[in-house]
Amino acid sequence: MSMNSQQSADHASLVERIRALSHTLEPRPTHLAPRILSMEGIRAVLFDVYGTLVVSASGDIAAGEECADTQAFRAALDAAGLKTASSADGDPGGPARVVEAIRASHARSRARGIEYPEVDIVAIWGDVLSGLTDASAVETAALRRAAVEYECRQNPVWPMPGAAALLAGLRERSLRLGIVSNAQFYTPLMLQALLGATPGELGFEADICAWSYQHGQAKPATALYQLVLDVLARRHGIPPAQVLYVGNDRLKDVWPASLLGCRTALFAGDSRSLRLRDDDERCRNVEPDLIVTELGQLALI
Repeated sequence: MSMNSQQSADHASLVERIRALSHTLEPRPTHLAPRILSMEGIRAVLFDVYGTLVVSASGDIAAGEECADTQAFRAALDAAGLKTASSADGDPGGPARVVEAIRASHARSRARGIEYPEVDIVAIWGDVLSGLTDASAVETAALRRAAVEYECRQNPVWPMPGAAALLAGLRERSLRLGIVSNAQFYTPLMLQALLGATPGELGFEADICAWSYQHGQAKPATALYQLVLDVLARRHGIPPAQVLYVGNDRLKDVWPASLLGCRTALFAGDSRSLRLRDDDERCRNVEPDLIVTELGQLALI
């Protein structure tokens, strides 16, 4: 099998695993009322993913940092066909090693001056398993499988009601669609598994999508937003004032997008993921242009 064929098979297998491990999740109402206004001149819409386009059981991407589930860790290794030196006792230290590896990576990045660091979860799993297995290295495909199996068990997700219909409607209006998201390699695969189409087929343009793991920085870093805004301005002649950013977190979504001149919509459709951050000084004088409690409301702008 050629390298490309092998990668395609790996990709398809992971999409199927995400689909198999997923189950219906309903959003939980919030106390906020919608505030919908007609917005003239919007030419591009950028989205957050977790808690916005998908319902997230944890409210955000998990990636292991706040999770320490030995059962899920063991199941992930088994599904990936990995054996560890401590397999007899269920790898009790495995989840803690994931957390420690993420924190250590963050500390190294901060020492290099990165204020909001992001990890590559495949590298994290490689570090963790190199200390738990007798093998000197674990194949990347096995690491990717383990990461997917663990994330799906730790942080189940499901399409937010109205997501597919909204994206289809925005495409019909010839609006440019992008993503700025705290994400890992499995995030685009998750969208494909649950929405039945790749991000590109859903209308998201690759050059205006910024996935945090690819850049080593996480929101609320403005650098991720700036990458996308630069492309919109340079290639499409779209300034920030004609860009609407949609997300569920006032600090990670509304604050940085507003700083860079975008219009913003706070998605307040699920109490698990709504983050108002009223106690954070950065959010004190930041208000979204819109408050959306159902994604379909964005069709009215």
